[in-house]
Amino acid sequence: MQIKDPDVFALVERISVHFKNNVGNRYLRPSFMSMSLDSRTWELVESVTEKYHHFTNQGYHPDELYDRILAIARFIYLAKREIGPNLKGLLGGRGSSLQNESNDRVLRNMAVNNFNSNISILADLVNELYVRTVEIDTRESGGATPVFKQIPELTNLGRYLLE
Repeated sequence: MQIKDPDVFALVERISVHFKNNVGNRYLRPSFMSMSLDSRTWELVESVTEKYHHFTNQGYHPDELYDRILAIARFIYLAKREIGPNLKGLLGGRGSSLQNESNDRVLRNMAVNNFNSNISILADLVNELYVRTVEIDTRESGGATPVFKQIPELTNLGRYLLE
């Protein structure tokens, strides 16, 4: 089964746009270097935030989509724990040329000050994508066990998105 639902594609695009504009922008991206995410998780996050157009024609296998949902959820969890509390310190000495330009300094401060809110919005979007995917998965499973019930780590999704 391939998921080719327009709502899923729209949610993935919203996640991508929100991530690029509000979370993974040029002001905050340097702080990601301190995160303890493995390369596979980063690749999956990038496949949603940068390369989501690749799936528009072919759709997603449910397990592929759940893997991407979990990867972004892990990113959110670690961003809240590892970056959020230390963000000003992580970025404090970076980019002296940016600090000298008042416009960039204002934009950087806005990105830093709104980081937690923007991570929460990202978490809400990921949760919305998960709920929609589960609906489709359950409907399309035709009485068989839906894919989401076969992925044990999905039981941690709420913790990843809320803690």
